[in-house]
Amino acid sequence: MDFVLTLHGHLPYVLHHGRWPHGSVWLCEAAFDSYLPLIEALQALEKEKIPAPITLGITPVLANQLAHPSFVSEFEAYMERRLEGAAGAPAHLSASGDSQLVPIAKFWHERLTRLLGLFRSLNGDLVGALRGFEDRGRIELISSAATHGFLPLLARDESINLQLAVGVAEHKRLFGRTPTGCWLPECAYRPGGPWGPAGARPQSYRVGTDEHLAAAGYRYFFVDTHLVRGGAALGYPEIEEVPLSGERTPYLAYRVASSKRRAHDLYALVRDPKASAQVWSRAQGYPGDEWYLEFHKIRWPDGLRLWRVTGSNVDLGGKRPYEPRAADASARNHAEHFASVLRDTAARFEQERKSRGPQPVITAPFDAELFGHWWFEGVDFLEQLYRRLSRNGVRPVTARQHITSDGKGRGGPTIQLTEGSWGKNGDFSMWLNEQTSWTWKRLWALEEAYWAVAPKALKGGPKPRAVLAQATRSMLLAQASDWQFIISTAEAADYASQRFDEHCGQAEDLVRALGDGKIDDATMARVEALGAQDSLFPNVLRSIAEVVG
Repeated sequence: MDFVLTLHGHLPYVLHHGRWPHGSVWLCEAAFDSYLPLIEALQALEKEKIPAPITLGITPVLANQLAHPSFVSEFEAYMERRLEGAAGAPAHLSASGDSQLVPIAKFWHERLTRLLGLFRSLNGDLVGALRGFEDRGRIELISSAATHGFLPLLARDESINLQLAVGVAEHKRLFGRTPTGCWLPECAYRPGGPWGPAGARPQSYRVGTDEHLAAAGYRYFFVDTHLVRGGAALGYPEIEEVPLSGERTPYLAYRVASSKRRAHDLYALVRDPKASAQVWSRAQGYPGDEWYLEFHKIRWPDGLRLWRVTGSNVDLGGKRPYEPRAADASARNHAEHFASVLRDTAARFEQERKSRGPQPVITAPFDAELFGHWWFEGVDFLEQLYRRLSRNGVRPVTARQHITSDGKGRGGPTIQLTEGSWGKNGDFSMWLNEQTSWTWKRLWALEEAYWAVAPKALKGGPKPRAVLAQATRSMLLAQASDWQFIISTAEAADYASQRFDEHCGQAEDLVRALGDGKIDDATMARVEALGAQDSLFPNVLRSIAEVVG
């Protein structure tokens, strides 16, 4: 049985949009907590010739930030501040009667120094380091929509195609090859059928998300379990039921068909709920272990986490000092246990299936930032897991290897998926609700106005094309699913609302200027300023041309 571990790396565009508590600090934290430790672990495994075929998604908007010159200077400054705080912590802890925490402060200083050294050895080029792993056949890199737009809720098919076209183009530009796999933002999928944005335009037949993916050249994507086990999409008479014998299982990659058209050469890999809960859940899974680092208790002003989880019912005041060696032992034990879970899952599947068929697969997709950031020992767990899988009997592969290893595709039966996401309630309600509906009303109106002027502007002179390029960047940034998610969680709602309003307003103004045909010096000055602030997707006009034909 194959095992596909997929990590989804994503952050919204935060460069040049504040630092702390919301802004570039998010990017720097993710790099220090997750991306650099992952690179370090991959280097160690490669040196020992231990396969670690991770399927790693880096969204185009994240890749652009990691490749931006500003990121290097921001990260250097961030690390210097962290190092200064860690260096001064022992004296402060001793003076305050907390000398038992001094060894942990020294642990952090050593870790900060080591990972800053790794960053500098890479010349700050994390994108290049990841590209090198793929070039050497160690991992597979996959892409996503340009800014992680919530594709099923975009008003127009052109907008979906633009998100995907920019995503493919940017992946090729930064990683040097065409991506085979796509991480759908929020794993959100909508089958073909009548749909229209509420109050914005009447419903009409819209092709399914899978058809957009196939048109963009993708071979596979990932879905949550309930989209497969829920059966064929209901209420859409245009959709032809595809017969399926036997119960749907998450342990096959399925060909997807969402309309009467012939099924695409496109596969859905399905999240295994048991494996995912074991790793993801703090309440029931590994991250809640008493010896692991406590995420929520932080010492100020140095920002150090010095305590361990201690117990699920222990409040912050009762947390005990962190013990790195004990945490490392837990990570090794959990890696051994997870390897046995995979082995048992494979054995049970083989016992229960009635006949031979396509190669089965355990698919385990996670946010990349879970490992290292939210779960500090998570990267150590992954490193130890791959050491054990090399002698486990379950075959670790990339998603592309699973799909193509026999030259014909490894998919199971052709099926139709139901609508849904991997968010709360399994639907779209985390992104479209009473708190966020105002964002969608503006986005839908912006889409209509944008596509009314884009074809003409694309054929215009240098000024209309420059305005169109920046209007597109601003619209794509406004479409990021992060803003609705953050508003819904209420953790940084003001920042998310302000960022959405900012990008949407910029796009509205520039689209209006294109529609009015009034591109004056003030408009061009604004385009130049916005281009310096949000300097991403340099070849966006090519993607627009690809969409409009």
